[in-house]
Amino acid sequence: MPRLLHGTLLATIYGIDRLQTGCGFNLFSSKSPRRVLSQIKKTMLCRPGIIGSKVYATIDLDKARVARTRMVGRDPSHPQWNESFYIYCAHLTSNIVFTVKYDDPVGATLIGRAYVPAEDLMRGSPVERWAEIISDDDHKPIHGGSKIHVKLQYLNVTLDDNWSQGIKDPQFPGVQRTFFNQRQNCRVTLYQDAHFPGHVAARFLLAGGEVYNPQRCWEDVFDAINDAKHLIYITGWSVYTQIKLVRDTTRRKPGDDVTLGELLKRKASEGVTVLLLVWDDRTSVEELKKDGLMATHDQGTADYFRNTSVHCFLCPRNPDDGRSIVQGFEVSSMFTHHQKTIIVDSEFVDQGGSVLQKRRIVSFVGGIDLCDGRYDSMEHPLFKTLNTIHHDDFHQPNFPGAAIEKGGPREPWHDIHCRLEGSVAWDVLYNFEQRWKRQVGDRLVIPPSKLEKILIQPLADDHSNPNETWNVQLFRSIDGGAVFGFPENPREAAELGLVTGKDNIIDRSIQDAYINAIRRAKHFIYIENQYFLGSSYGWKSSDITVADINALHLIPKELSLKIVSKIEAGERFAVYIVIPMWPEGIPESASVQAILDWQRRTMEMMYSDIVQALQRKGLDADPKDYLSFFCLGNRETPKAGEYEPPNRPEPDSDYSRAQQARRFMIYVHSKMMIVDDEYIIIGSANINQRSMDGARDSEIAMGGFQPQYLATNEPARGDIYAFRMTLWYEHTKELDHFFQNPETLESVRRMNVLADRNWELYSDHVLDVDLPGHLLRYPVEVDNNGGIRALPGVEFFPDTKAKVLGTKAQYLPPILTT
Repeated sequence: MPRLLHGTLLATIYGIDRLQTGCGFNLFSSKSPRRVLSQIKKTMLCRPGIIGSKVYATIDLDKARVARTRMVGRDPSHPQWNESFYIYCAHLTSNIVFTVKYDDPVGATLIGRAYVPAEDLMRGSPVERWAEIISDDDHKPIHGGSKIHVKLQYLNVTLDDNWSQGIKDPQFPGVQRTFFNQRQNCRVTLYQDAHFPGHVAARFLLAGGEVYNPQRCWEDVFDAINDAKHLIYITGWSVYTQIKLVRDTTRRKPGDDVTLGELLKRKASEGVTVLLLVWDDRTSVEELKKDGLMATHDQGTADYFRNTSVHCFLCPRNPDDGRSIVQGFEVSSMFTHHQKTIIVDSEFVDQGGSVLQKRRIVSFVGGIDLCDGRYDSMEHPLFKTLNTIHHDDFHQPNFPGAAIEKGGPREPWHDIHCRLEGSVAWDVLYNFEQRWKRQVGDRLVIPPSKLEKILIQPLADDHSNPNETWNVQLFRSIDGGAVFGFPENPREAAELGLVTGKDNIIDRSIQDAYINAIRRAKHFIYIENQYFLGSSYGWKSSDITVADINALHLIPKELSLKIVSKIEAGERFAVYIVIPMWPEGIPESASVQAILDWQRRTMEMMYSDIVQALQRKGLDADPKDYLSFFCLGNRETPKAGEYEPPNRPEPDSDYSRAQQARRFMIYVHSKMMIVDDEYIIIGSANINQRSMDGARDSEIAMGGFQPQYLATNEPARGDIYAFRMTLWYEHTKELDHFFQNPETLESVRRMNVLADRNWELYSDHVLDVDLPGHLLRYPVEVDNNGGIRALPGVEFFPDTKAKVLGTKAQYLPPILTT
């Protein structure tokens, strides 16, 4: 019988007593073409020198892969791993499955599987045994009667001292078993959007009576680059040389009327070491006019800096050495370098106010790329800035042929970023150095001996004001194909929280950070993310083979299980999730529709868990009282002096209909989670398998809190609280007192009332006034079983022929869209 394993699984794979040559089988014993192919591969492997040359084992919870050993070949007849794994689990499973395989250049060949029933682990005691390895072909012991020696212990999540306790102590050490330790006495600046207008009246008080003042991301980036004396290091999915960072005419700065490319070349000519690591989009070739399918400008950026003092390196997403030929092709062709970081040296002012000769490191991390289409503010205009700040930065990739000459709507952009100071900023620098050394080498990057002469050491840069102090930890999704310096010894890697995979070493600490934060949560969670799909092992679907989807990260399931635990305990809890109306791109396209389909299945899994928990408690409650999904949109009435395009979109196109209705979604590109107003995660990672896997897209994120502002005996009222409230004001244009306590029914229902009202105005055929707020309900409804349906009369998104619920992809591989 399936049992819920929610907590931590401690697993050790010691080795196999003996492995025969594997040739004791009948090639023609199976009528299954797939099994015949497997037998042929085994026959090939029977040749001397090949058989058993490299063997590895995996751990599955039923069909969800959760761990993998390294490959061993020293003694193939008695393979020994002695590897231990710390596995987060949130799975309804019948068996813990140990699969043993031979590695080969094309992929792998199955030897057999061993099973340990989940029921045997439920008491929480260690279970050690020699488990018989069974053949998949006839479900009998494999040739030679081989057994695998394993040890397992399941620790229920409720045994964790931090479960639903929040951050109990200012000395909370951060997430354990990670590559980067938590750093104390840091400073963090939080940014919503690339720019924050100066005329916004809403201001929020912190616990000490101070007023929270939102800062301006791209202005601060301009100042940081402009003031650098020694180094400017940048990593980006996209870096576009033609953008301007400062555009607010009321806030001009000396020398700000330059493009990013001009600014970087000027700094390099002054003797500053300027290094760029930009993802190499392999589709950026002459035949595609150099722009590439993702329009990242990578080739144009490299050409712009060629033969200058700026060193721009286009780095492909190379696989680690342990990949098969097929896996290596998948990694290099489908996945990206997605980190968005800036590292500069900055002046250091001591406590007495004196500027020291040595300087310090300042870093920027988050979701905003230094490229076109990103400059926006909380107003998120569609049309009214097309003759000013967005005339030369018109971004609208959702309509074929969209251009400024045809007019709006532009695609507004909502995003979140942060600035890090103190010792955590050095961790961002070290991430850059690891990547540069792996992908470029030792040349050009400033060596440590020189850094010691020009920079103060990290601990000397501690921030002394207790009301502004942060404890911050850096997290990543990355593997040995992208960074230098991961330990090769599995035991050393495990101590750093790194995951072994065949001969691949993986850092997936971003997912670990999300899991830990969700498990700690006491009252509410607020998420903004560009994507929301995953935990596919929990999907209930008859039209797909769930095991083939492989979107196995735990975050959606952890969220629903947290809500379930609160319902069972009779406690209030609320999760708010803001996502885009659809993923950026042509909404009717197969890829966008496939992602929407995965998203719908993820929502159904979560709502089904909640509905079943409510039914078990005999509660007649709306599941949206616990979990609510929103999107953002805008709608503008015509204004005097508005830009008049010389041309118009194709008649009866999505573009034309959106222009006539004067509406469009605000694209949510944020990658952020706030827990109980005391802890925040900001980074480049989406909530999908690409970002959370560790061996797919490379990502970076920070997680932090202010020790002076914890939700221990009363609600936290520090920068994180004020940042959330400012975000909610941006989305709703309201200062509702209920929003101060997001877990309450009053807050949840008020947000949903506003979102419902705004959706009705957004989707209406008549436009009388500007949209009073940007927050929209996500256009689905939940049935009595937790199923997801489109709203009545809203099968398609407004102005499109794109299905809200998405469509199952017929040809696209799931690895591309999950």
